[in-house]
Amino acid sequence: MSDSETERIAHVADTGRAGVILAAGRSGGFPTIEKALAPLDGTPLLAHATATLAPVVDELIVTCRADQRDAFAEVVDDDCRLVSQPAADHEPRAELQAGLEATDATYAAVVAVGMAFLPPGFVELLFAHARTKTGAVPCVDGQQRSVPAVVHVRAAAAACVDAQQNDETMLAAVIAELAPVVIPDRTVAAHVGADAFTTIETHEELAAVQPHRGRPGQ
Repeated sequence: MSDSETERIAHVADTGRAGVILAAGRSGGFPTIEKALAPLDGTPLLAHATATLAPVVDELIVTCRADQRDAFAEVVDDDCRLVSQPAADHEPRAELQAGLEATDATYAAVVAVGMAFLPPGFVELLFAHARTKTGAVPCVDGQQRSVPAVVHVRAAAAACVDAQQNDETMLAAVIAELAPVVIPDRTVAAHVGADAFTTIETHEELAAVQPHRGRPGQ
């Protein structure tokens, strides 16, 4: 990203917020059910993710495959938009790009559908750090995370295009291109415990957190 683009973003106010839930990926960890529909304490993981973002964003976008759309529509509210990505393999970069292209908001919070314990207050913290910047991500246990993230929508969409041209498929490549603000471990720990960043990827991981432990940091 050019210095002029970064400078221009620094003068853009936070005039709108979207929430993007990445839910299109196929999960071998859930062979008999869509991961997004797997119940945590009787509630689908997708509903937990929407509950995280809904209090702090103006619109919600869920990425999905065409064959997931009807089932997902039964879980989310009518004003939540389901966006199918064009890539046949549903790789993460294309999934994020599809979500970003579906909004006119200035900033977007991005979470994975398996992040059931992230409190809305921490997403608000990410928005605060990203304001006038290209994005913000947390550092957890010494590692910079790709999600959760808040990103400047236009900047992140451009980074997705760059990643596509370079045959990069992972979110980490997009986030690296943005050079976001990294919230240090100590600041993160002052707001939430490490469990807030748990991402459920398998049936076994889901079983391990039943019954629902509640949202850390709340």
